[in-house]
Order: sequence, then structure tokens, then C-alpha cells
Amino acid sequence: MTEERPRAAASASLWERDEEIAAVTQALDALCADRSSSGNVLVLRGEAGLGKTALLAHTRRLAEERGCTVWSTRGGETLRSVPFNVVRQLLQPALISLLPDEAREYLGDWYGIAGPALGIADPGDRRPDPQGVCDGLVAAVRRLARRDWPLVLLIDDAHWADLETLRWLAAFIERLDDLPVLVVVARRPGDATGDSARLLDTVAAAAGHPLTNLRALTPDATAGLTRATLGAHADAPFCREVWAVTGGNPYETVELLAKVHDSEIAPVEAHAEELRRLNQAARGGGLVARLEGLGIDATRFAWAAAILGTGITVRLVARLATMNLDDAERCAELLRHARILTEPDPAAGRGEDGDLEFVHPLIASAVYNSIPDALCTAMHGIAAQIVTELGRGAAAASRHLLYVHPEDDQELVDQLREAAQEHLSVGAPDAARRCLERALLEPPLPESHARVLYELGCATLLTAPATTIDHLQTALAMPGLDGAERVDAVFRLSQALLHNDQLEEAVRTVEAEAARHEPGPARMRLQAVQFMWEGVHGETAAPGRSQRLADLAGTCTGRDNAERTLLILRGFDAMTHGENAEEVAELCDRALVNGRLAPGLGWTDTEWGLELLMMLGSCYAYADRLDRAESLFSEALRAYTSAGWSGGHLSLANTYLGLAYRRQGRLRDAETNLRESLRLAERVGRGLPLYWSATCGLIDTLLARGRVDEAWAVADQYGFAPPYPSTIVLPDHRSVRGRLLLAVGRTEEGINELEAAEKTAASRGGHNPVLAPWAVDLADALALTDPARATQLAADARRHAERFGTDTAIGEALRCAAGLESGEQAVRLAAQAVAYLEASPCQYEHAAARVEYGIAARSVSELNRGLALARSCGADGLVAKAREALETGRGLR
Repeated sequence: MTEERPRAAASASLWERDEEIAAVTQALDALCADRSSSGNVLVLRGEAGLGKTALLAHTRRLAEERGCTVWSTRGGETLRSVPFNVVRQLLQPALISLLPDEAREYLGDWYGIAGPALGIADPGDRRPDPQGVCDGLVAAVRRLARRDWPLVLLIDDAHWADLETLRWLAAFIERLDDLPVLVVVARRPGDATGDSARLLDTVAAAAGHPLTNLRALTPDATAGLTRATLGAHADAPFCREVWAVTGGNPYETVELLAKVHDSEIAPVEAHAEELRRLNQAARGGGLVARLEGLGIDATRFAWAAAILGTGITVRLVARLATMNLDDAERCAELLRHARILTEPDPAAGRGEDGDLEFVHPLIASAVYNSIPDALCTAMHGIAAQIVTELGRGAAAASRHLLYVHPEDDQELVDQLREAAQEHLSVGAPDAARRCLERALLEPPLPESHARVLYELGCATLLTAPATTIDHLQTALAMPGLDGAERVDAVFRLSQALLHNDQLEEAVRTVEAEAARHEPGPARMRLQAVQFMWEGVHGETAAPGRSQRLADLAGTCTGRDNAERTLLILRGFDAMTHGENAEEVAELCDRALVNGRLAPGLGWTDTEWGLELLMMLGSCYAYADRLDRAESLFSEALRAYTSAGWSGGHLSLANTYLGLAYRRQGRLRDAETNLRESLRLAERVGRGLPLYWSATCGLIDTLLARGRVDEAWAVADQYGFAPPYPSTIVLPDHRSVRGRLLLAVGRTEEGINELEAAEKTAASRGGHNPVLAPWAVDLADALALTDPARATQLAADARRHAERFGTDTAIGEALRCAAGLESGEQAVRLAAQAVAYLEASPCQYEHAAARVEYGIAARSVSELNRGLALARSCGADGLVAKAREALETGRGLR
């Protein structure tokens, strides 16, 4: 038992909690000892009534005694559909203390992203990325926490927290290494399912102390509590029966002993048989019977309070229960006296503008579940109407509307559609999805049914591509979507198919829709989308596609975004096929307006999607226009960061900026961006095209740095192996994996992989030796076993390089040829490679050529120049190679 035994029933839940209190005390002492300490997480898990809330209250007292700032919050059984509800409660003390300008200053760039979710800023014009909002909330709490150190966050009934809050919590605890905050989470086991359960498991896994599973009181503790409450004269048989009746549940024990006290029953064996009757009256059906015994008005009042769930005021309950204020005040007093309702504890910081709350969540659940179904539905409908009349908005009313039975009510459909848009505007697509799914059950009128499905498909695009496909396909099969709206629905459907790895279906979808339209802007947009998806196919190319695209783009001057799109697609197609790089760059330049992206074709514009601009930047990257590529991808990174789009969009921006850095030879910067890209891609989901791009780019960069073992570990950890995605990956994934296999000594597998890359390139008609450098690596691998084929591969690579025409492509082909020769021929070819690569913006390749030329020519000066270049690139393997040649080489001059 605790050192200071509780003297009243109110302290019952602290009996036999020495271990838990010791863990809390230790964590608080560590928090207060050092402002630079890392944060900590404690998780208290137990069934209802085992004292989780009491332990949190005790934690608050201990924390405040040490001068800590304490913020607290609680989940609600009927409030799980309210996005950001729990995190808003948590931050209320801090937000209330800040003036608007102060809040803007503290949150900085995150104000416009996290502010709408917290209710302190109006939503912007652009729909936020949910992951960005989550990151913004993490940043907001981190900044506020540094101001209010030492800070303790208490989260009760986390199993009932909304999904958006749980996502924030799981992300926040990952960032506690450098933040001195103690987070204490209380939850029931098994009450959460799906994503909520997974996120709670993530929180538990991060706990700095083993998960605490609260146990029921022992018979001895129950006896001690009974005597502390009723008097020392309570005899042993009576105490044993108290334990037997309650199972040692602290809450039930407290309630039972209170009833014994109120009933003036002597705590002796002769009266022990009455305990079961009293206990039944305190729980479940007995509680309901006790409530009904208080009268119909009190019952209606309790029901209305349970419907509201939060922010319970006498005036609001009176309005919902349709009673006058005097009767409502009387009922509130009756329910307080009966220990069903109570006044919120101001110290707990959970007033939420209400003046009443249920004594315990068990009571709230029992009261809510006792409401007859039809009446419950009707009361939720009335509550929604009241919330709307109070001007709290459609989103606030929607949690009640979700419970209303479908009745072909078009006003309700409109309200739910409006609520969905409000949820989307603060970054809560799951809440929007629930509203729109409920609207479909009403159902909508035929003329608006397709639009509701379309809105639902748009709401789930980022989170559930497979679901989006179903909704949009159904919408497009119905009347009601016409003109630009229908074209946009087809585009979004094709995007969902692409991200669901159904690329061929995406192509067929836009192709079929384009055939329905007469020549004009709509048809041109659809044709452009078709060409775009065909262009990212990683395995095959449609027969005649390149010629059709060239013919169509040949008519374009870049006068509008549809034409600019076709010019970019034509440039990308020409680049992947190894056509002249100057013509590629010229096509791309024509798609710009005064050297910049055209209005409506920006990184955060949604009409065309980010894939198109990634193609544009890739063209510049492989056409040796790396300054332009870096500028574009840096602009993407800034745009997505400032907009709070920190999911797939930001992952791809980091990937492609890493690609630009890798091409420039800035290998350290490339690795940093690609690791960040992979971290973000992990949050979006493995197996998606963006995940492959991040992994492939990182492995390619690590190989360039000479860190072969690390590259192999990354490949193993992230599944960089067949089967490959159907979309194109930059750099070419088969070429990179083949080079990796050769580097770790698995030569036969490496050759097989590179030959598979050769076959894929042939099927696509792709002959760009820089984009897919399989020929160079394959020639090197076959140099000893099949020199004739190696020589032919090198000759083909040079021919394709000269067709493409960049200094990098030609220089790399010459490096390959030099590696197959010896003597003066090798020196001559190596010197030519250096000449081309010196003019190239790709400094790693230049460094490699310098080192190889220095070795072939036995030149100390060339080796030193190559060594200096390798160091500046961060190419550790190349540095070691040059040093070894300088230290061990004979005949150097």
C-alpha cells in the first residue's frame, strides 16, 4: 500500500499503486532536474474503474507540487467523430493565455497550417494536407512546451480519442528526444480498433517505462478501504463480501461503500448479504433504475447531458430536454446529489465552457445506452439543430447528424456536405468521409447523387486510393457530372488508379473519356493525362505513342496550360528515349512563362498534378541543365513546406531535389534529402511509387559515396528487390540494383539484373545511357568473361550518348570504353572522358574520371585533382581509391 494510507473513499484508486506512483515520481523528478533532458511517456492501461483517472489526478498534484505546468484532456465515447477534439482540449490553457498576435508569433509558419485545426485561425483557400496539419500540431506543441517547461501532458480515456489526435500523439512522442516533456496516457485495453488501436500501440511502444497494467484491489486492500470509509468496526466477513461483490474494482468499491454509508447499514457479517443488491443499483441496469427513481424530468435531463457529451450547461440541456430553466436547475441538483453528475474540477482544465460532467465515464455510457433508440436518434437531431442555431457551424453539428436515421432529408444531405468541406478545410479527411458516407445513406436526390460520390472520392484520394476508385467509378456511371467537373473526376480517378498500382487501367480510363469529347480544351487535357500516365509506365510503351505525342506537341506553341503540358510530356518522352538533349530542353523551356512555371501549373495547383512537374524537372536534370532542375525542385520543397503538405508531395520533392544534388555531385546533400524523403514515404506507405523512388535514389547515392555495405542494408531493410512497380523510377531501379549486386560480389545476379534492365529499355524504346546506365555497368561486369560483348555494349553506349549529346553522357561512355582498354588507348580515352566531364555539371562523374585518368596515365597531379574533387563531393570510396593509388602506385610522375 502507499506510505500514507487513504482516509476516504475518494482516494480508493491509489491503494496498492506504489509501483505506478513510483514510476510517475521518478519521471517527474527526471523532467524537473534538467531542462535539456529528453521527454518521457508513461502509459497506464486498465479496465474501467481501476483508477486510471485517479492516478492522473495524483500525477497532476505531484507535478504541480514540483512547479510543473500541467495540461490535461480526455477522450469521450460519443466524441470520437469530432476531429482534433482531444488535442484542442489539451492546448486550451496555452491557447487561451495567448493573444492572437502572440499565437501567430509562437507558431510561426505553422500558424496557418495548425491554427484552423486548433480553432484559432480561419482555414485558408487551399485544402491542407492531413500529414502537414499533423506535423504542424507537433511543431506547435513543441514550441509551446519550450515556453512552459517543465510541462506534463495528461491524456485520459485515450481509447476514445479522435483519430486525428491519436495521429498527432503518435507523431509527437517520436520527437521527444530533445524535448523535456512528460506525457502520461491512460487507456482501456481492447476498446479501440483499426487505426486507433495501431496508433495507441505505437504510443505504448514508445513508453520509457514498461506498460503499466492496473490490477484490481486485493482482499486486504479492499478491507482496509472499507474500514477507512465505514469505520474500524467493519468485520472481516463483511469486508470479504465487499471484495467478492466488486471484484476489487476501486470505482465500484467506492460507489458500493457510499451506498452502504447512505443506507446506514452496519458493516458486519449479518448485513453482508445486502451488498449485492446495493452494488447492482450502482451499475448497469441498477443505475438506470436508480436514475428513473429520480423522476422523468431528471431522467430526461441526464439523457440530454449524455447526448451532448461535452460542454454540458444547464441552459443547453434544458433546451435539448425541452424543459424550463428552473426545472433544469432542480434536475441538475438531484443528479449531483445522486453522484451521477458533478461539477468539473477546475484543476483538471477540462471545463470546456460547461458547468457539468458525468462523475465517471461508466455512468455516462450507462445513461447514454439507456436512451430508447428512437428517442436517441431524435435527440441527436434536435442537438444538431441547436448547435446550428448557435452558429457553431455544420462540422460541429455533424457529430449529431451522423446518428440521425435516413429519412430522405435533402437539407440534411446539404448540411453533411457542408460539414465535409469544413472538415477538409482543417485537414480532417476521415471526418469528411464519414459525413459524405452518411449523406449517401439519406440518399441524395438523383441530380446530386453523383456529386456527393465525387466529393467523397476527392476526400479519400490521399488516404484510400482503392476506396476513391469505387466512389468515382460509381459517380461517373451516374447522371449529374458534366463538363469540367466530369473531366476532373476522370483525372482524379486516373490518379487514384495510378497510386493503387493500376496504371494500365488509369490509361484506359482517360483514353475512353477522351474519345467521348469533341476536339477542344477538355479533350486536350484528357489526351495530355493519357500521355502522362503512359509516359510513367516502367515496363512497356504503347505502339506509336511517341510519334502521336510528337505530332500533337508539334502543333503547340505553349499558349495555355494544356499545350504547355503536352510540351513537357513530349520533352520527357524525348529524354527517356535519348533524343537530342538540346531539343528536350527547348521543349521544356517553351512550357515556361518567362522562365517560370505558368499560373495554374504551380506545385500546389491540383488541376494537373505534381507528376507533370516532376517530369519537367527530370528533363532538365538529365539534360545537364542541373541549375534549372535544382531551382524547380527547391521551389517544390518550399511550396509544400509552406503549404503544410508533408506527406507524399514533400517526400517526392525531397526525392527529386536529392536526384538533382546527386547529379551535381553534392552527395552529402543528396543523402540528407533522400533519407528525409524515405522517412516521409514510410508514413505514406510502403510499395507506392514514391517509396521506390526514395529508396532507389538513396541506394544510388550511397554507392556513389562508396558505402556499399550501407547501401545493401538499406536495400534489405526497405525491400529494394523484385517485383518492381509498374511506374518508371528515377534513377532506373534495375540499373541501380544491378550495380549494387555487382558491388557486393554477387556478380551473376548483378549481370542478370542488368540484362533485365536491357530488355526493359528495349521494350520501352528507351536508349538514354544516363537515365538507365545499365550498359556501362554490364560492359564492366563482362570485361573478363565476354570481352567481345563488353566492347559492343560500350560502343552502343557511346553511340546513344552522342545521340543524346550531353557532356555527361559522352564522358561516361568514354569512361566505360577506357575501362575496357589498356596502355595508350586507355590513357587516350580516359583523357577524352575527362575533357567532356570537366565541362559537365556532374562533379562526381568528373572526379571519377580524373582519378581513373590519373591511374591510367600514372599522373600524380591528375590523382590529386581527382582526390580534391572526390573530397568536395563526399565520395569516400573514390577518395580511398585515389589515396591508395598515390600511396602504393609505382612509376607515378
